[in-house]
Amino acid sequence: MKITKGLFSYLFAFLILFSACKSSNPYSTSNDSTRKDTEEQKYKNRTRRGGLIGAGAGAVVGGVVGRMTGNTAAGAIIGAAVGGTTGAVIGRRMDKQAEELRKDMKNAKIERVGEGIKITFASGILFNTNSAELQQSSITDINTLAATLKKYGDTNVIVEGHTDNTGNDAINQPLSENRARSVAQQLLAQGVENSRITTQGFGASVPVADNSTAAGKQANRRVEVAIFANEKLKKAAERGDIK
Repeated sequence: MKITKGLFSYLFAFLILFSACKSSNPYSTSNDSTRKDTEEQKYKNRTRRGGLIGAGAGAVVGGVVGRMTGNTAAGAIIGAAVGGTTGAVIGRRMDKQAEELRKDMKNAKIERVGEGIKITFASGILFNTNSAELQQSSITDINTLAATLKKYGDTNVIVEGHTDNTGNDAINQPLSENRARSVAQQLLAQGVENSRITTQGFGASVPVADNSTAAGKQANRRVEVAIFANEKLKKAAERGDIK
């Protein structure tokens, strides 16, 4: 893989900044007093890190890092970050949204990334093998996500489909696209605005685990959802109109 000097510099700066943010994480110790931090302190710590990542990475590096690490949803969130005080305000709002999702969505992995939220659904929970039709048992979680998206309206959403490497691109690429669209269509059916949602399928091109094992294949079969601030929310946060 060839990387230009300019891009390498951006990536190197991002990695240094990310490492610095990570090393200052107050949750990395087992000290009892740390574990007893108030919720407000936790919000401040997490959102400060989100702001720093956004400020140091930028849109280009965010997208490249996401792709290179096999984590396109996280890359999209980092690429949309604004950083600084505005990013910290957005981060606090995302903290609240993520906590609500964790309470109500038991079959999905909810992660706070930078100034946004990444949600990962295992495809086995959402779909039958080689199918893009949502299983009835999974619709409740999608509907819960839709309700939260409507409550926190000033965000954009990217829904991404991924497969393992079984078969070939002619099968996996359209399957990943159709699965992403199925999730998006259920969100739309619940009243989420069409203008907020983008879908994309990656086939087997962005694995997160080793495709040579059954467990790795299972991890690679997934749908990821990226939630991040739209321009309206960014402007409101910049003006100090949201807390």
